[in-house]
Amino acid sequence: MSIKLVLSDIDGTILDDSQQIDSSLKRQLEKMKQQKIPFVLASARSPEAMLPIAKELGILDNPVACYNGAYVVKNLDQENVEVITSHTIPPTETKKIFNILEESFPSVSINLYSKMKWYIETADQWNQQESAITKLEPIKKDLQIFIEDHPVHKFLLIDQAKTIHQLMEHLEKSGLKDCSFVLSKDNYLEVTNKKASKKIVLKELTQHYGIDSSETMTIGDNFNDVPMLVRSGFGVAMNNAPDGVKKVADWITTDNNHHGVSHALSENILNKLA
Repeated sequence: MSIKLVLSDIDGTILDDSQQIDSSLKRQLEKMKQQKIPFVLASARSPEAMLPIAKELGILDNPVACYNGAYVVKNLDQENVEVITSHTIPPTETKKIFNILEESFPSVSINLYSKMKWYIETADQWNQQESAITKLEPIKKDLQIFIEDHPVHKFLLIDQAKTIHQLMEHLEKSGLKDCSFVLSKDNYLEVTNKKASKKIVLKELTQHYGIDSSETMTIGDNFNDVPMLVRSGFGVAMNNAPDGVKKVADWITTDNNHHGVSHALSENILNKLA
């Protein structure tokens, strides 16, 4: 097995339970760079939220898959990022979502992500809470005017859990054929283009680098990582992953509090190249 690309989840994978990066990972990634094996981060996070992680790991020249693959870019620290792929929500469906929210779910906090930035219309308890978590500040805009000439990569819709579950059910029945709906928390609904997935990102990256999927390793800890674990040549599940995730993996590493990603890279790539 010759691995030429690694695609890794972030939360519960390279981050421990205290949201700290695996302390030995940077050293391993320096060795990966010497071997010219890209290590790519994939997350629902925005580019701004992924920038400090990529910077700390020293992989800013590698692509990052943001919004679960809706926006794959590289050179995050530069003013003009290089866009590898971009999957936006069609304008007709964006407008339909706004109409549904306005008519039937007016209490829902609307957080819109376009390219690198996070936009809101008014400050509320939910986006203030998200700001405290991410350490990022959203930009205030009239969103319905904003979408007339700006792409939408992701909606994050937040409210009480009961309301969000009702909203998800409503949207799924609304004929939004190009949208995907995922609960990232019990009261967080993420809406992206259906083409935004880690499985599709893996396919797009193999095309970008001119390699085969059999030459890739993927690392993850949850059910949303299963499609990429199955599609890659070598799928690695964290030991903190649910049993259902472990069952589809080719290999199980240590957990996210015990250098699981570093261990996977050492045992399956770096030690074999030494």
